[in-house]
Amino acid sequence: MKEQNVSSISGIPMLLGFLVGLLACGFGFISGIGSANPILIGGSLLLGLVLFVMLFGLFMVEPNQAAVLSLFGKYVGTAKDQGLRWNNPFYAKKKISLRVRNFESSKLKVNDLDGSPIEIASVVVWQVVDSAEAVYNVDDYESFVHIQSESALRAMATSYPYDQHEDGKISLRSHAAEISKHLNEEIQERLSQAGVSVIDSRISHLAYAPEIAQAMLQRQQASAIIAARTRIVEGAVSMVEMALSELSKRNVVDLDPERRAAMVSNLLVVLCGERGTQPIVNAGSIY
Repeated sequence: MKEQNVSSISGIPMLLGFLVGLLACGFGFISGIGSANPILIGGSLLLGLVLFVMLFGLFMVEPNQAAVLSLFGKYVGTAKDQGLRWNNPFYAKKKISLRVRNFESSKLKVNDLDGSPIEIASVVVWQVVDSAEAVYNVDDYESFVHIQSESALRAMATSYPYDQHEDGKISLRSHAAEISKHLNEEIQERLSQAGVSVIDSRISHLAYAPEIAQAMLQRQQASAIIAARTRIVEGAVSMVEMALSELSKRNVVDLDPERRAAMVSNLLVVLCGERGTQPIVNAGSIY
C-alpha cells in the first residue's frame, strides 16, 4: 500500500454554487406550490436533494495535513491541497497529520550487555511520510510508533554496556552520538512499514537501577582512584629517575646501592603520599 495523490476541486466556488442552487430550488418549490405545478415541485425537491448530498463532498485540509480518501473500503488516494476542498461526496475521508511530532518514552528497566540492571528512556522525533501506509498497514499508527520505539530502545540497550571498561569500546554513557545513530536505525527499521520517518532519537534518561546504584558508584569511585594513583606513580617514578640521572651526571654525590635505594624510597614516599611529609635534617655525616 503506497500513497497516491488525488486531485480535488476548490471548495469555496463549489459551496457558493450549492448555496445558489439550493436557493433556486427553494424558490422553484414555492413557485410550484403557488402555481400548483407538480412537475416544478418535484423537480425542485429532486434537485435540492442532489445538491444537499453534494454538500457532503466538502472537506477541510489544514497545512501539513492530508485527507485519505476511500470509496466503500477501497483506497482512492490522498488529498494534500490546503483549504476548503470538494470531491466525490461518497468518498470516506480520514484526516491524518503530517506535522513533526515527538514523544518521550517511559523509563524502561533493562539489563545492559554486562547484565547490570539500568533505567533508560529516550525522546523520539518522527513524522508521517506515507499516509496510506500509516492508515492501512497498521491499526493505530500512533500507538504503533510508541510501542515499537520502546521495543527498539530495549533491544539497543542490551547491546552495549552502561560504562566503558576498555578503551575503544562503545558504551551507553560515553558514546552519545554512536548510540543515538544505532537507536535511530533500530526504530526506523521497525516503523518503515507504517509510513513513518524517524527524524531524531536520543537517550533522555540513563542511570543504574536503584538496587545497584550505590555499589556501582563505589565501583566508579574505585576506578577513578586507581586511575589517579596510576598517573601519580608514573610521574613519581619519572621524577626519581630524572633526579638520580642528574645527580650522577653532575657528580653531585656518589651513592652506593644501599643509599641509592634509601633515596628512591624517600622520594617515592614524598611524591606519592597524600599528606605533606615531615623532613628530618641530618646535620652530621651521611656515614
